[in-house]
Amino acid sequence: MAITDATKLRTLNENLFPGAPLTTEDLAQLGISAVLASHYVHAGWLSRLGRGVYAKPGVDLALNPSLVLLQRKIEGLHVGGKSALDWYGVRHYVPQQPRIHLYGWSAARLPTWFTERFSVAYHRKRLFQETPDQLLFVTPFEKRDGDPNVSEPERAVLELLSEVGSRQTLQEARELLEDTHTLRADVLRDLLKRCTSVKTVRLCLQLGNELSLPWARKLNPDELPKGSSRDWVTRTREGVLVLKA
Repeated sequence: MAITDATKLRTLNENLFPGAPLTTEDLAQLGISAVLASHYVHAGWLSRLGRGVYAKPGVDLALNPSLVLLQRKIEGLHVGGKSALDWYGVRHYVPQQPRIHLYGWSAARLPTWFTERFSVAYHRKRLFQETPDQLLFVTPFEKRDGDPNVSEPERAVLELLSEVGSRQTLQEARELLEDTHTLRADVLRDLLKRCTSVKTVRLCLQLGNELSLPWARKLNPDELPKGSSRDWVTRTREGVLVLKA
């Protein structure tokens, strides 16, 4: 039994990466039962973060592997909107503790072990005609294996614009779009054609043209779902927002 326990402890140490959380299911695949995991916690070889979640003791939790774990639990979870743009270097200013904007397919509550360590906002958003297992232009950050899923810049822009009028100011959205000269017009076109928000489509076209952005000149508004021929009007904290048809 002692040899077996020593072997399992060695296996645990080989798979317990600093800052990366493990679930009960992960431990079971290593041959470590819930009872043995509890023993390791009491012995100081494991730290329990929450129900069924563990990590290496004495090490701060890392964001990226934590997000990867949450992706297994929350359908369609990915870093999006303003946070995704920030990850790709599109930012207006850098707050001391930027809030991480996460998007998912369904309503979900992020676990306490995560929200206690990271400033985060979760958005249930179905902005495009897609399925949660095949999100459009959502890939591991910079295509690196093992990194969390992140909206590519074109999708992130539309996620940002979809929040204008509620959680996002128009002024900041405009300032961020000023730095999007390199957006791929073909990708943006594909996303806009599948966008379910008339407001987002119109706002993208309107700001793109107002800011004379290169990608805006390559989009044909007649090909995109802009809704009726009437203007789209709503009141925001910044005043009345009018989007032309």
